[in-house]
Amino acid sequence: MTVPPLIAPAGTLSDRERERTARHAVLAGVGDEGQRRLTAAHVAVVGAGGLGSPVILALAAAGVGTITVIDDDVVEYANLQRQVIHRADDVGSPKVASAVRAAAALSPETRIETRRERLDAANASRLLEGSDLVIDGTDTFETRTTVAAACAVLGLPLVWGVIQEFHAQVTVFWTAPPEGVPAIGLDDLYPAGSADDLPTCAEVGVLGSLCMTVGGMLATEAIKLITGVGDPLLGRLIVVDALTGTQQEVPLRAASSAPGAGTAPPPRVAPTPPAAPEIGLDQLRDQQRAGAVVLDVREPHETATGVLPGSILLPLGDLLAEPSRVAADRVVVVCAHGIRAQRAAAVLRERGVTASVLAGGLAGWRS
Repeated sequence: MTVPPLIAPAGTLSDRERERTARHAVLAGVGDEGQRRLTAAHVAVVGAGGLGSPVILALAAAGVGTITVIDDDVVEYANLQRQVIHRADDVGSPKVASAVRAAAALSPETRIETRRERLDAANASRLLEGSDLVIDGTDTFETRTTVAAACAVLGLPLVWGVIQEFHAQVTVFWTAPPEGVPAIGLDDLYPAGSADDLPTCAEVGVLGSLCMTVGGMLATEAIKLITGVGDPLLGRLIVVDALTGTQQEVPLRAASSAPGAGTAPPPRVAPTPPAAPEIGLDQLRDQQRAGAVVLDVREPHETATGVLPGSILLPLGDLLAEPSRVAADRVVVVCAHGIRAQRAAAVLRERGVTASVLAGGLAGWRS
């Protein structure tokens, strides 16, 4: 579904910028006019983390004239695995500072405006107002819902992506699109309350290279909307599976568009195995005394802070790679919050092991 260009073209490009973006000038559908539209555009990027980092790089390289980066966080060493605008020397510094440095090094004529604030319902409209479109690179559904609500109020298109473990989703929401384009919002994909209990990437991990893939997709959707080239992901959701190297397209419809309408069913996946039974700490000790093995699947930097006496230490990734390393018949699996333990227990149960999980993980039993 083609849509008109979002942005009117700027008057001229500087000689230096014309030289820097010469490969766009010969690109069918973009050309000099499309590049001048990019120069005139103002994109707000919410979050300078795993998704926001490659988005900022791609937009700056593309010659977007103004990028507002909204993030209140500082760089941590564990960010560097996937947040590619930051460097080891940036640890402890504001993430927005890295954004300014990285964008200026790529595109000196791009203006980077920074807002070192945590976006919430009280300030979202103020932070996003004045931009032409928004790209959401945040990592909680609470913030994503707030961003989507503000974009709906302001009538802005929202380029949206979410990533976890080896999987991602990408689409474009726009509740006030041009005539003839269906209005689709976040609620049409995730009704209120339907995604509140998803684990964070700190709990289940995220493939760093996939962040760059998805960030590039988000930036491409923004460029398509700005220039009017191609077919943006309006009414379509792309589901990415990095493990199989596949992408699937799922059609989206407004939930209120017709009786029985709404989001199309997601791609077919294998049925989820039943969750392993959860037990309390006292039950764990009883089972341990009766001969069960306590398997701690946390990483070494986590187990260095303390473990349950008698535990066998085997990080989840090592277990998934070689489940035969656990030879016991009865196992109680523990981790920080119980999420990794359930994954480990599922693999063991497939091998015929009687496996249960410490409810809530060790974090819930520290007292």
